[in-house]
Amino acid sequence: MTVLVPYPTLLDTVTGVFRARGVPPDRAAVAAEALCHGDLTGLSTHGLVNLTRLYLPLFDSGRTEPAADMAVVADLGASVLADARRALGLWSASQAVELASARAARYGIGMVTLRGATHIGCAGYHAARAAAHGMVGLIASSCGGQRIAPAPDGREPLLGTNPLALACPAGDRPPFVLDMTTTVVPTSRVRAAARAGEPIPPGWLAADDGTPVTDPAAFDRGDGRLLWLGGTPETGAYKGFGLGLLVEVLAALVPGAATGPLSSVSRDDDIGVTALVFAPSALRPGFWEDAAAMFGAVAGAKPVDPRKPVSYPGWHEGERARWRRVHGVPVPDELYEELRSIAPALRAAG
Repeated sequence: MTVLVPYPTLLDTVTGVFRARGVPPDRAAVAAEALCHGDLTGLSTHGLVNLTRLYLPLFDSGRTEPAADMAVVADLGASVLADARRALGLWSASQAVELASARAARYGIGMVTLRGATHIGCAGYHAARAAAHGMVGLIASSCGGQRIAPAPDGREPLLGTNPLALACPAGDRPPFVLDMTTTVVPTSRVRAAARAGEPIPPGWLAADDGTPVTDPAAFDRGDGRLLWLGGTPETGAYKGFGLGLLVEVLAALVPGAATGPLSSVSRDDDIGVTALVFAPSALRPGFWEDAAAMFGAVAGAKPVDPRKPVSYPGWHEGERARWRRVHGVPVPDELYEELRSIAPALRAAG
């Protein structure tokens, strides 16, 4: 069962929780929006469920600094290097996109790369901030020193899930938002299945000898390793691993953040983020119209099943968010009570 909670109520609740932990009000509001984005769009494994499981423990352990401000290390106009100084990644990643967008408006392209960041939540949320400015935004986020996935032919874990996201305006339609891990699935989906006591399909985890693992609890026991996009070497795992290394280059090597292969402690500290924003309209007229036409053609393509129209990444999420902003966000009963336990003032409306 679920409780329909008005979206503004969720935002106010989470903002209040972050403010109570010492996050300045404006930053707490941005962080709350980034976190609630998961539930608003249906990507619930990256939403409110992580508040008590991931973000509040960051405060409790001192691994994030609530009031830290990003410090600019180098500024060359179109490109900026900054130290996030362990600020809440839900906020600092968005600030990186906003600064990159401002530079793109001036130079046609803007890059802001961060080191010292913490977990950023849905990478697609941050990339989509550039699309809201009529620009194209790319986010690459390393996982700091985290080591959970080995190379396709290796035994030693080297990298984290290393997410990558790109967003582009699509005219009057929801923006194109590709938000993906370079592993087959994020760890949150595996752990969600474990909490629900449900098996996972073959192809998510494998034992050291390559045998498929369908028990999601095996991941945290150390009996199942996460597979790269493509699954096995025979079906293209090298592409997923290559994309994981691509993110490691963009988001860890470029800003000087922790890299998994060189890490001695497998924790997602010192995360690196690179926000790259393009302003095509500053380079040529007609970009907006062309983007609208292209994604309109994609959405208008003939489907195999007339009951299932063709769509593109971000379309379903955008439509879901539009409905939930009006009617409320469904929150599972157990999660709702969990939120009530840390924010007693939360009240259901519907």
